[in-house]
Amino acid sequence: MFALDFINTVAFGGVVLFAGHGVRRALPWLARYNVPAPVVGGLVVAVVVLIARSRGVELATFDTRLQVPLMIAFFTTVGFGASVSLLKVGGPQVVFFFALSTVLAVLQNVVGVALAQPLGMHPLFGVLNGSVTLTGGPATGLAFAPQFEQAGVSGAATIAVAAAMVGIVSGGLIGGPIGTLLIERHRLRQPLRGPRLGAPPLATHIVEHQLNDAAEPSAPAGEDKESYALLKGLVVILVAMWIGSWVGARFTAMGITLPAYIGAMLVAAAIRNVDDVAGVIGLSQRVIDDIGSVSLSLFLVLALMTLQLWQLAAVALPMLVILAAQVVLVAVACWPMFRLMGADYDAAVMSGGLCGFMLGTTANAMASMETIVDRYGPAPRAYLVVPMVGAFFIDFTNALLITVCLNIWS
Repeated sequence: MFALDFINTVAFGGVVLFAGHGVRRALPWLARYNVPAPVVGGLVVAVVVLIARSRGVELATFDTRLQVPLMIAFFTTVGFGASVSLLKVGGPQVVFFFALSTVLAVLQNVVGVALAQPLGMHPLFGVLNGSVTLTGGPATGLAFAPQFEQAGVSGAATIAVAAAMVGIVSGGLIGGPIGTLLIERHRLRQPLRGPRLGAPPLATHIVEHQLNDAAEPSAPAGEDKESYALLKGLVVILVAMWIGSWVGARFTAMGITLPAYIGAMLVAAAIRNVDDVAGVIGLSQRVIDDIGSVSLSLFLVLALMTLQLWQLAAVALPMLVILAAQVVLVAVACWPMFRLMGADYDAAVMSGGLCGFMLGTTANAMASMETIVDRYGPAPRAYLVVPMVGAFFIDFTNALLITVCLNIWS
């Protein structure tokens, strides 16, 4: 048996991460359904560990003490994306879509709890198979897993990843067809203005553009501009994490159950909005997003390598029942969402995107919308609204919603 310390564990995780990219290239359907490379690589290791365990062999022990700091760093970068100026750029449509998405997240938890109890499961099992992993994705599920474990949901991390994977695949399967059905039924075809080439744009890139983040970074004389911007972004993130740990401790002292990242995310949002007005720091959202992407990838691969997949055996049936109901809920919700967002072509594209990020990730939403616009033509309003809500704002209300559920049923 190999015993890896925390440096060796992160190094091994990095190798596993790039192995995940290799598997995605070898199996194109994984990329088609937007299954992240860290998830692919980490699950491969978890499956190997499961097989070895079934034969009475323990392959390795991992020191994952850096997992939590990496998780907090990622969600801190999410906080830096929560700019009020984005809401102003997006206008009422962003606010309205955000509000409707939040209502749907609430309904996901209502459905989850309503089904969990008759199935003999803890109410929080339903929440874990609700907005935690579907609206939040695997990162949010893994971040909240310790709190769910403490509240009585055994194997919360493993359940979270399994539910998130079902959601990602389901969202990828139904998003495009639902948008297409709405367009065809209501005869909303747009004139196609030439073929669209390449992969769908990243949501973070769209948001960076809206924040006018394309300007050349500045630096003191004699300093490399890119390295200075990277250093500044890293230090600001660390400061937000530092202050956020104090904020989180104050909430805990008040008896409020919170995940470790909430304080840092709130502090980051405050810093972002103050800097938007004062311009003292001059934050680069592009740099912050890059740091967040690295943190998320390493966090996910470390968390997934150590999953105890054998814990799924006892909960597979109730989990699948709840998740099937969640897929139906989101699919049905697309119709009122379409009506409320204007019942036009962009609203149909947004409805397809809704399936993506309410059942998996914003990458799913972008891929679903890309499938639609490839066939029917551009949807500029949808490409403005969905990334803003799916990539940043919904994470805030979802975290608060999950926290409320934890404090009710713990």
